[in-house]
Amino acid sequence: MPEAYEEFEAASLFCARCRNAVPVRKKLLLVLPTGTKYDYLCAECGAPVGGKFDQDATEFRRIAPLPGPAGLRGASPGGTSPVRPIQARHRTQP
Repeated sequence: MPEAYEEFEAASLFCARCRNAVPVRKKLLLVLPTGTKYDYLCAECGAPVGGKFDQDATEFRRIAPLPGPAGLRGASPGGTSPVRPIQARHRTQP
């Protein structure tokens, strides 16, 4: 028999702070090669009420650099680096 559901999403969970079952918001925590970690937050007070680990690694493959010389150096295909060093700016007193 084929599986009827691939994954579940929580619509409401019990919040210890609110002492009630409340709607939740899903917050992305980590994107890993093995999957994606989410946190469920109470929609009323913002307290964490649960979590989920999605073992689908498509998000990681979408944002990870491609292997090869350009990926190892951190340069983009256009030849410019996507990360620029932060330069300190100092204010001078008038």
